[in-house]
Amino acid sequence: MGQDFVVQIIYQGVILTLLLSLPAVGIGLLVGFIISLFQAVTQIQEQTLTFVPKVIAVMLMIAFTSPWMISLMIDFTASLWAGIPAMTR
Repeated sequence: MGQDFVVQIIYQGVILTLLLSLPAVGIGLLVGFIISLFQAVTQIQEQTLTFVPKVIAVMLMIAFTSPWMISLMIDFTASLWAGIPAMTR
């Protein structure tokens, strides 16, 4: 097991982490932008107004994308387990 192999596994893990977090972070960013635009237009400066809708939107996004996320994590884990014999050489 060389250094390139370890770097490749870490790279795949980082890419998977970014890919799995992208929908939740993206919807949080979009909802936050829409609420801040609404606050700027109406001049309502309430701090708690942004928190609750973002949490609800992120939780709904995680609920809708969880089957896809779980399948990606299972595939990655299965490929790691299948690669253990190659790692021990």
